[in-house]
Amino acid sequence: MVHSMTAFARVERAGSQGTLAWELRSVNHRYLEPHLRLPEALRDLEGAVREGLRQGLSRGKVECTLRLSEDNAGKPLQVDRERAAQLVAAAETVASLIKQPAPLNPLEVLAWPGVLVADATDPQALNAEAIALFDEALAELKAGRQREGAELARLINERLDSMASEVTTLRALVPQMLAAQRQKVLDRFSDMQAELDPQRLEQEMVLLAQKSDVAEELDRLSTHVTEVRRVLKSGGAAGRRLDFLMQELNREANTLGSKAFDPRSTQAAVNLKVLIEQMREQVQNIE
Repeated sequence: MVHSMTAFARVERAGSQGTLAWELRSVNHRYLEPHLRLPEALRDLEGAVREGLRQGLSRGKVECTLRLSEDNAGKPLQVDRERAAQLVAAAETVASLIKQPAPLNPLEVLAWPGVLVADATDPQALNAEAIALFDEALAELKAGRQREGAELARLINERLDSMASEVTTLRALVPQMLAAQRQKVLDRFSDMQAELDPQRLEQEMVLLAQKSDVAEELDRLSTHVTEVRRVLKSGGAAGRRLDFLMQELNREANTLGSKAFDPRSTQAAVNLKVLIEQMREQVQNIE
């Protein structure tokens, strides 16, 4: 089964040290491009999160946001004296360079990150809770990508059915269109009351048939349609392969249009190009 690159997942859980919440958003991208937003206390998780994404996804721009709401109720606050002393010393150094420095406000020192801390938490336990929750979020994201991928495959298969129908119809019409074209040439010579050279006329008919021969293009279109179905059924990271096949389908439809000698073949080429473009837009979202 193919997977979409577009999905959203959010999981939240209250733990022993506060509430953790992961939000994962993914959109289509040529490669796997993760963007992480982690609290400072959980910055060490970045490597594990990136590895989890690499193992679980092949492509897509993925935004991962982790929020931690610590439960500090009933916990005494502590001052990191060493950090506060360093901050005060730095402030005094700067103050010595100013003629009339403003007095240092203790509350500003307390507001500095890392100076005022709650009771020491267990970083290993917190990391383990965050990683376990991330695994749940990633599983939910992958499930969403799988559901949307199934819908994309259904839409593409519908258009493949329409393409196959167009090819079959045009293949059946080609002999009729060639006969009609031959008759037009004969009528034109008749209107001109020109003397017909049977051998020259036959040569012209052969040349017309060669220029108007679309059997090869129709065969290639059928082959590519079959291959697209196979790739969709095989699943996995199929987006790049499908994108290549869309280019090949478009190439054959263009050639078919350039050889068109009848309004029906021209319309068929236009219909095929519309269907291919619709599929190409869907393929851009497939992993």
